[in-house]
Amino acid sequence: MEDVLAVYSQPAVPGRARLCFDERPCQLLDDVVTALPVQTGKVAKEENEYIRKGTCVVFLAYDLDTGRRYAQVRQQRTKADYAEFMHEVISIHYTDIEFIDLVQDNLNTHKYGSFYEHLLLAQARVLSRKLLFHFTPKHGSWLNMPEPGGRSH
Repeated sequence: MEDVLAVYSQPAVPGRARLCFDERPCQLLDDVVTALPVQTGKVAKEENEYIRKGTCVVFLAYDLDTGRRYAQVRQQRTKADYAEFMHEVISIHYTDIEFIDLVQDNLNTHKYGSFYEHLLLAQARVLSRKLLFHFTPKHGSWLNMPEPGGRSH
């Protein structure tokens, strides 16, 4: 816990960024009955029945220093999805940054090995040298800013 709190308490440093990352599984739902139009002065009414249309995962990286959020929707959350998302965010938005402190939970996909398994060697090497992992403690994922209830919401 102290490691994550230390990252949060540091001031912004030129050439260094602080990101928080999390993913959220979601159900894709559709209405069974078309909702009636909302009338002025009345509360919207929703039917409690729905049709499940599948699932997806929302990936979110939150920049502590700029307040920017980088989000992407994927069908699943595999090592490949994690590696590709991180590579895209870092290679597009953080090319001039030397080090990035990355706060995330300790999920089995959140490892440097995910980069080496699913990216080109040069891309994996750049990410593994640039990203410094800071893991939230077990049962302490609420410390992560993108987590539901975190400060970035």
